Amino acid sequence: MDREVKEQYQVLIQAKDMGGQLGGLAGTTTVNITLTDVNDNPPRFPKSIFHLKVPESSTVGLFVGRIRAVDPDFGKNAEIDYNIVPGDGGNLFDITTDENTQEGILILKKPLDFETKKAYTFKVEASNVHLDHRFHSVGPFKDTATVKINVLDVDEPPVFSKPFYTMEVYEDTPVATIIGAVTAQDIDVSTSPVRYWIDWNNEANKYFAIDATEGTIATNELLDRESTAQYNVSVTASKVSNPELNSTVQVIVSVLDVNEFPPEVSIPHETHVCENAKAGQIIQVFSAVDKDLSPAGQNFSFRMALDTSINPNFTIQDFRNNTAGIEARKNGYSRRQQELYFLPVVIYDNSYPVQSSTGMLTIQVCRCDSEGVILSCNVDAIFLPVGLSMGALIAILLCIIILLVIVVLYLALRRQKKKDTLMTSKEDIRDNVIHYDDEGGGEEDTQAFDIGALRNPKVIEENKIRRDIIPDPLCLPRQRRPVEDNTDIKNFINQRLHENDGDPSAPPYDSLATYAYEGTGSVAESLSSIESLGMETEQDYDYLSEWGPRFKILAEMFGEEENCNPDNVT
Repeated sequence: MDREVKEQYQVLIQAKDMGGQLGGLAGTTTVNITLTDVNDNPPRFPKSIFHLKVPESSTVGLFVGRIRAVDPDFGKNAEIDYNIVPGDGGNLFDITTDENTQEGILILKKPLDFETKKAYTFKVEASNVHLDHRFHSVGPFKDTATVKINVLDVDEPPVFSKPFYTMEVYEDTPVATIIGAVTAQDIDVSTSPVRYWIDWNNEANKYFAIDATEGTIATNELLDRESTAQYNVSVTASKVSNPELNSTVQVIVSVLDVNEFPPEVSIPHETHVCENAKAGQIIQVFSAVDKDLSPAGQNFSFRMALDTSINPNFTIQDFRNNTAGIEARKNGYSRRQQELYFLPVVIYDNSYPVQSSTGMLTIQVCRCDSEGVILSCNVDAIFLPVGLSMGALIAILLCIIILLVIVVLYLALRRQKKKDTLMTSKEDIRDNVIHYDDEGGGEEDTQAFDIGALRNPKVIEENKIRRDIIPDPLCLPRQRRPVEDNTDIKNFINQRLHENDGDPSAPPYDSLATYAYEGTGSVAESLSSIESLGMETEQDYDYLSEWGPRFKILAEMFGEEENCNPDNVT
């Protein structure tokens, strides 16, 4: 019996008594017989060649087609295992079994490219999972079929020749200088032209421009390595026939350094030297920094400035490893003599062109212990006892501050007390007499008393300095040469003028000097109208002669009648 031919049978059974003779009774029943399956049939492909069409744009990992082998067995005996026979193109695909339909599902393992290869052919083998060796003695218990896959051409975007591009350009390169090029082409059969463009929505892309046809990249602005050392530029290529099909590649542009900045002294610019330093001692090691990107193997050199190469206090020692040291040139330094030293140092680099700069190092003299630990760098501190602690110094400082506050308060109270004594009463100043002990200097004294004291005695200025000038006595007796008779008036006035100009006791301010002179008399005697008064009695006019009248008038004006000589009246 063959289950694959007929699986079920019905058997009608009849039973008779009396030996089956006439007149006997009979009974019937039906027996249903079902054949169970054994794995006695191998899987068979319905055809020897399977043709499949797969687009080249198919995604890796997804299925691209199905094939099926037929096994007439049932259940687990019909389970099929598919395998790709190693050969032409088989490494691009994989196959697995669909448990529900027992179909072979082909899966793409690698991308397809129509322009590279248009078809793939390989064999697939189908076999049972569960084998029954009792029925497999005749012939192979499996089947093989050929699978031929045709790759379909798909309109694809342009393809760049490299996954990314790297370019280099020196900083400060003139605008429109070409620094490199990218290449993309249409690999489809149609071979459409390609156009290039840069997305300027990205701020970094604005520094570069690209030729739409040739793909050459040029600078669009001046580049500064110290500002940006590297740019990531996105270049897009699209097909003229279908601009929506485009691809993008990254172009990494490195900005090369140009030696435009000189090296500089790195911190610290300030250092110290102990008062007990020894000659030849390195008191500070310093290095240099350069804003330029230092190339491999660049070295800095250090030396003294030319005008300070014979500095008697310090010198520079170049260690030739991009560092240098400040070396003391004498034994001992004194803060009392000089607290700060300034040491100019010149630094050179070895790039092209060579750049150099001069830095000023400040060296402060400090007091140190025997081990070189700094105790104080303040000049005033050298007068303090060595054994005082920080707490003692703070206490001394607080005492000084308290004493200063007491002195200030005392002076303020004393000043306030002096101001209060200007008035004898707290009443309204209009009802009080202002007392001030100040003696004036006479008619010429205009600053002897400050009228402000009458307005507000409390704000009178203390110790107000008089601004008047007390003149020397105006009338000093001195010897005069007698006036000769018949002396010319002009000569007399000039004589008196020279005497006053050369007088060392004369005041420094302008004054009026009177030069009184009366002649010896007139031949025509007196022409005065006094005689025309017609008076009968003769009056004595002797007091009018010589200097008597003038002296009397001037003495009354100046109040110096007893001490003044009429020849020196001013």
